[in-house]
Amino acid sequence: MLFSKVAEYYLKRLLPTTLLTNNVRSHFTYYPTVSGPGKTMNMFNAINNAMDLALQNDESALLFGEDVGFGGVFRCSVNLRDKYGKDRVFNSPLCEQGIAGFAIGVANTGTTAIAEIQFADYIFPSFDQIVNEAAKYRYRSGDLFNCGSLTFRVPCGAVGHGALYHSQSPEAYFAHTPGLRVVVPRGPIKAKGLLLACFRDPNPCIVFEPKTLYRAAVEDVPTEYYTSELGKADVLREGNDVTLIGWGTQVHILLEAAELAKETLKVDCEVIDLVSILPWDTNTISKSAKKTGRVIIAHEAPLTQGFGSEIAAYIQEQCFLHLEAPVKRVTGWDTPFPHVFEPFYLPDKHRCLTAISNILNF
Repeated sequence: MLFSKVAEYYLKRLLPTTLLTNNVRSHFTYYPTVSGPGKTMNMFNAINNAMDLALQNDESALLFGEDVGFGGVFRCSVNLRDKYGKDRVFNSPLCEQGIAGFAIGVANTGTTAIAEIQFADYIFPSFDQIVNEAAKYRYRSGDLFNCGSLTFRVPCGAVGHGALYHSQSPEAYFAHTPGLRVVVPRGPIKAKGLLLACFRDPNPCIVFEPKTLYRAAVEDVPTEYYTSELGKADVLREGNDVTLIGWGTQVHILLEAAELAKETLKVDCEVIDLVSILPWDTNTISKSAKKTGRVIIAHEAPLTQGFGSEIAAYIQEQCFLHLEAPVKRVTGWDTPFPHVFEPFYLPDKHRCLTAISNILNF
């Protein structure tokens, strides 16, 4: 009963958000495609399909987390327990530290562990397990042991009315941890490919899934097994005047801002989806920065110590003589995530367009 009420609240009230316009699907015409027969899926369908393939092809694979056996709050694991049984797809106690500890233990025995943290805001009790145990396991054992085939799925970001404990973007905390892989998909094709790549990667992986895209982002997704390269950014739109860098939901905002800049400012912006936070694609970023001479980084997390800071520092060190203006960041504010003031907190297309105008007139 409790689960059904929670699911109804998040599926019917939170997901129909105003964060994105109604033409999200049209943005995907910019994206690299994967060949093969496809099926129209939104992002949670694609994630479900990826986990279905993993459970089907790997008899050792386990899927677990809070309410996962019931399909999950966002329905990403719907029907998988019925298909693969309660011994392979099951609910965990309401204890994130326990979820992470169990995942590390079973992964260490050779099992493919797929652990869901119900919201990114809930991941902090498991922080010690992830950064001090999983990330360092191979290093401290001299490569005698590892936590390969360990993936944490983590719904993240603003969703509309989520407020303090259901809207955070904590990727920067984990990007500071050698030994982890951290990725953020922008839509269904990438979500499926990144998940399947993480399931096979020998390093512990965290996949931050922007929850507002679960239903808003729709693509024709290849139905066969495929992987997307970890550590590789995607240039979604080419341009010569300003480089716009984002990940997850913010990619769609930047594509809208680039269109507005083309119409109102008569400039061509290059839009890059970073995709992978750790490791991140320094080559693609530096090449674009040297070409345009102007760079704007946008993310939902607060400004101070957000991952945009790392990107800006790298560009300053490696591309300084090519820059026409200081690197600019458009981000969330240095406050707890608000409730009624969420529209003022998030970097929208208008804030990004203002940043483009300012950097051009520096």
